[in-house]
Amino acid sequence: MYKKILVPIEAGALEKGERIFRKAASLLDSGGEIILLNVVEQAPTYLMLDFPADLIEGAISDAREKLQGLLLKTGIPARIQLRQGPPAREILEAAKELGTDLIVIASHTPDYTNYFIGATADRVVRHSLCSVLVDR
Repeated sequence: MYKKILVPIEAGALEKGERIFRKAASLLDSGGEIILLNVVEQAPTYLMLDFPADLIEGAISDAREKLQGLLLKTGIPARIQLRQGPPAREILEAAKELGTDLIVIASHTPDYTNYFIGATADRVVRHSLCSVLVDR
C-alpha cells in the first residue's frame, strides 16, 4: 500500500508509539521502509540558561535508546531519525525531505483548542503534503 511511512513517536508515550508502529508495518508494501522519528523540543533560550548544558543531548540519547528498544521489542525493521525543534514543523519537514507517502501519528487527549485531535497531530494533518493516519 505505502512505500515509505514516517512514524513520529514521543519518547514519553511508547505504548502509543508501539501501537502506531505496528499499524504502519501492516500498511507497508513489501520492500518499503518505515522511519521512526522522535523530535526533541528545544526550550526557549531564556529558559536554557537555568538548565544543565547537556539536557538536550541527554534527551536525544534517551529517545534513541527508547526507539532502539522498540525495534528490538517488535522485531519490525525501521530506520531511526532524531530531530530538534518544534514537533509539527520537524515532522512535516522530515516527511518532505524523505519523500514519505504516509505519516502515521498518534494523538493525545486534546484540550478545548484542538477538540478532535491533539495540537501536533492537528498541525500535521492541516499542512502535510502526503496522507496522514491519526490514531486515537
